[in-house]
Amino acid sequence: MTDTLDRAAVERELRSMIAEAARLEPAVVAELPADTDLFGPEIALTSLAGVTLLGAVDARFGVDVAMLDLSLDSLQSIATLADFVAAHLQDR
Repeated sequence: MTDTLDRAAVERELRSMIAEAARLEPAVVAELPADTDLFGPEIALTSLAGVTLLGAVDARFGVDVAMLDLSLDSLQSIATLADFVAAHLQDR
């Protein structure tokens, strides 16, 4: 199922996961620009919420971000995470 997801679908699902991890309303996260920082003031992920998000990404998409991106640059913004996950889905 995941190999048929396009990048836009990945981003939509990630926004939902981000909202859940950060305990924000999904509609709020859905409206944020894609370049919104995950750890910036709008989303304000904590380190614990970040770990929760990474676990959810791995469970849903089978992409272990922490293992594949040791510097965790992919956690910069909504867009960088969506790009990273989508690229690794295509590698499968």
